[in-house]
Amino acid sequence: MALISLDDLEGLDDEQLDDDITDNTEPMGDEEGLLSHWQAVASTHQVSVPAEACFPCVPEMTGPIQEMTRNRQQREPLPFVLIARHEKMGEVLYEERRYPAGFWVGSRSGEDLYEQSISLAFMKLMRFICKENSAGRYLGMTVPVVSSIQVMEDGKTFEKSVETAFFLPSEFQSSALRSLDPDISVTYREPIRVIARTFYGTTTEQTVGWQIRVLRELLDPGDPGVHGDRYMVAVYDNPGAPQRRNEIWFIRREP
Repeated sequence: MALISLDDLEGLDDEQLDDDITDNTEPMGDEEGLLSHWQAVASTHQVSVPAEACFPCVPEMTGPIQEMTRNRQQREPLPFVLIARHEKMGEVLYEERRYPAGFWVGSRSGEDLYEQSISLAFMKLMRFICKENSAGRYLGMTVPVVSSIQVMEDGKTFEKSVETAFFLPSEFQSSALRSLDPDISVTYREPIRVIARTFYGTTTEQTVGWQIRVLRELLDPGDPGVHGDRYMVAVYDNPGAPQRRNEIWFIRREP
């Protein structure tokens, strides 16, 4: 999976967490265990993860990281209104949804590979979530994490610049939260209407491109109401999960 999600940061099962946090009496044990986990996952995305990239404030980051691990079941879902659901033979082909206006936190990266870009962007978001924000505290986050992609004129190749973002939790939607990293933006976005189709597995440029083609074939090819050159990829699950839940989003044009 290209995106390193919150579950990846937390994504040790209960037995691993017991070993890494409860049973390990060494002060650096938590960071070392989590760093090893990040490095293993990142290697599958062709991204290297030095210790300073993930834990620049060790041991100050220990508390927030453990808090994210303990609260992994309390992630806030991004709310939406279901407009329509299209099914065939009991299978949901796609849904049309409306997501609310609000503040999003995003980071943009432009690496050679799509999966590198979104992985490195989320590493920055992780630090923002943990502590590098104007509140100076662990913030929590919402799911899914969404990457915005632009397709070049050939209709197949992705632009290198990709933004990865998440919707601020409701607790912080009314606050003037700021990032301490200039590469991270906190911006207000208007409501968005999307056509969403679920798929499972990895999110590379190849697999996402395939899902774009699949959804395009299910829709009216002459529909002028959707953008044909920009899309969103929503990621819900831990990169270590064998059948990770993702969605491809087509964006409705504003009337």
